[in-house]
Amino acid sequence: MNQIKKRLALPAIMFALWALNAQAATSDDLAKRLAPVGQVCVQGQECKGMDVAVAAGAGAGGAKNIDDVITKHCNACHGVGLLGAPKIGDTAAWKERADHQGGLDGILAKAITGINAMPPKGTCVDCSDDDLKKAIQKMSGL
Repeated sequence: MNQIKKRLALPAIMFALWALNAQAATSDDLAKRLAPVGQVCVQGQECKGMDVAVAAGAGAGGAKNIDDVITKHCNACHGVGLLGAPKIGDTAAWKERADHQGGLDGILAKAITGINAMPPKGTCVDCSDDDLKKAIQKMSGL
């Protein structure tokens, strides 16, 4: 009987070692497959293991080219007067709006929060208040 136990013990030990090895490989494979595909990096905080490049002028406090801001974010509506938006260069329409909203600062406040169909900051979410004010001044002539 002792001989039978010895003969059965070796295959049992071999099977146990194989099963542990297979389980470890499976766990490693699972860990690789479940690993995140990316990371979120918050401006102003350290991003370990990531090469983060900040676009020139984006979030770095640098002033933007106002003509580019107007072309990219304002022209679609203010170029044609879409949905009652005052047209670029129509000083009379901008002045009327300024009179009702408290001057240039009133228009700026509405531009920041959004007005009617215009979203907040007119889709230029990375524009500073100063950038928006300069864009309004250039479009309105005020």
